[in-house]
Amino acid sequence: MTQTDTQSHNVALTPVAATKVRSLLEQEGRDDLRLRIAVQPGGCSGLIYQLYFDERVLDGDATKDFDGVEVIVDRMSAPYLDGATIDFADTIEQQGFTIDNPNAQGSCACGDSFH
Repeated sequence: MTQTDTQSHNVALTPVAATKVRSLLEQEGRDDLRLRIAVQPGGCSGLIYQLYFDERVLDGDATKDFDGVEVIVDRMSAPYLDGATIDFADTIEQQGFTIDNPNAQGSCACGDSFH
């Protein structure tokens, strides 16, 4: 896992998740996109995660490179995501990105919302 700093964050991307992100970026056919993770108000527990591709790097964004996959966290979301790990599961029980967040004190049954 390599890291390039402008301003760095403390969110980790597992190798499995990085491979999946690279695969999705290849499908998009663009090399100017980064994975952005953000926390927004909403959901049944108060806050929701957002994962999406973004071509922008905004003032105050923190970035970290994981073997060619750049992950961006905005200044307001960084404290909520400090120490979080993004993984990708592909099992019979679950498929998709998962976020293990030590700052979440509780979450709803769907797993998309936390407080």
